[in-house]
Parts: sequence; structure tokens; C-alpha cells
Amino acid sequence: MRREHRSAAEIEAQIQAQIHAARDQIEATRARVNKRTGRDLAAAVAIGVVLGAVLLASLLWVKTLFMLFATVMVGFALYELASALRFAGRDVPRIPLVLLGSAIVPITWYFGAAGLWWSTLGAIGIVAVVRLVELASPTTRTGRGAVFADITGGALCIGYVAVLGAFAALLTSQEGGQWWTLAMIIMTTVIDTGALAAGVWLGKHKLAPRISPGKTWEGLLGGAVLATAAGIALSVWMLQQEWWFGFILAALLVATATVGDLAESIIKRDLGIKDIGSFLPGHGGFLDRVDSILPSAVVMMALFQVVHA
Repeated sequence: MRREHRSAAEIEAQIQAQIHAARDQIEATRARVNKRTGRDLAAAVAIGVVLGAVLLASLLWVKTLFMLFATVMVGFALYELASALRFAGRDVPRIPLVLLGSAIVPITWYFGAAGLWWSTLGAIGIVAVVRLVELASPTTRTGRGAVFADITGGALCIGYVAVLGAFAALLTSQEGGQWWTLAMIIMTTVIDTGALAAGVWLGKHKLAPRISPGKTWEGLLGGAVLATAAGIALSVWMLQQEWWFGFILAALLVATATVGDLAESIIKRDLGIKDIGSFLPGHGGFLDRVDSILPSAVVMMALFQVVHA
């Protein structure tokens, strides 16, 4: 009996040791992946799934919900970028910028391209006036060059986040446009996922080491391969286009997604910060989640107009 008891205890201890060893191995692998990707991959995937579910529901259920979803995303992204600029020393009027910039999305939704451009000019102009009015207070008075940089920074926020984001709303508001928006988002997700996987496991040659050290040519190729396969499938089954349209779709969106990602990296490098925001764990903020989508929305809208001309 005593030998059996000791044997059972030894087996239990061995099982516990194996469990701890497996757990340590998983944590070590996760740490290596996080170090290679520069983010908490598990949190990034979880947040991505949640946002994807909300987005899918808005596109397939009631399109107007997408407009609300896009407005919220643009608002948070504007707040993050304006806050980052203020952290870097630029006195950007954050509250009016967020409110007016976010308003561009619903105005575009209801009034189309004309609403987009007029609301953009109005938002930039009002934010500039607010910054000039602030000069009346001695506590905010700065030199001419600094004030010009502040106004330019506000215009950058609106042009980069609000205007490009409004193109997604403009596309979705078209008859059947929700399918093109969904295809664009699926494509940018596939590109990001393919680039991440290929970069982690195969990446050796840096794509733009001074801008984004984590990006590799192997990652870009992996994203392009998956994007081509997804582009062909989406073109035929979702967009009702010829199969070869998938090659055009993949080539253009790989380019815009990469440019969008690198553009945010340039902004972060110029501001001297690691992440634009911290609202979304594993993503570095809302802008990090939509950086590939913003320029892609413009190209997708142009493709939609060409096809339906």
C-alpha cells in the first residue's frame, strides 16, 4: 500500500512538472512572438475579433450602423493623434478637432462627396480659427512658426484620419457599396495577417528598417500571396467581377495597406513615441487598427466608380 501511494504521488508530481514545463514553453513562445511583432498578439487577435464582429453586423444588418461605427472609430483615432501631437509639443485644439473631424463622417454619409469636401474645409478652418483665438491668452501665446505648425498639425489630423475615414462611409453609402467595404476590410486583414505570419517565421530582410524595423520583404510577399488568393475569391463571389479583377484588387490594396502602415510608423517616429494610443490592447490604439484601411478606402472607392461607371 505504501509503495502504491508513493507511486501515485510520483505520477502526480511528474504530471504537474510536465504541465508547468508546457506552460513555460507556451509563455516563452508567446514572448518571442510578441517581441518579433512588437505587440501582444493574443490581445490583438481578441480585440480584432470583437471589432470584426461589430463591423460585420453593421454592414450586413443596417448600413447606417456602419456610419455610427465609423464615426466612433474616427473620433477615437483623432483624439489619439491629437493627443500625440500635444505630447510632442504641438498645441492642437483637441476638443474642436475631434468633434468637427468626427462630424465629417455622417455629413459625408448623408450629403456625399460634396459634403465631404465642404465639411473638411469647414473643420480645418474652424480649428485654425480656434487656435488663433487662443493667442489672446498670454498662457498660450507662441511664436508665428509654432502657431503655423499647430494649425498644420490640426489639418494633418483631419486630412489623414477624418477625410480618409469618410471615404469608407462614402463607399458604404452607395448601392451595394457595403460589399466593397467588407471586401476591402477582409483584404486588409488578410494582408496584415499574412505579412505578420510570414514576417515572424521567415522574415530576414528588412523592408524599411529606419521607419518600421519589424517589417520585412518576406512579410510583404506573404501578405501579397494571401491577398491574391483572397482577392480572386472575393472578386468572383462577393463583388461579382471577373476572376482576374482579384489580381488588380490585391496589387492595389497591398500597396495602400503597406503605405498606410508605414505612414503611421513615420508619424510615430517623428513624434518620438512607440504607440499613437493605448485604448486597444495589442494594437497600440484605434489609429493602429485602421492605418491600413484609411488609404485603402480611397482606392476602393475609385475602383467602385470605375466598375460602375
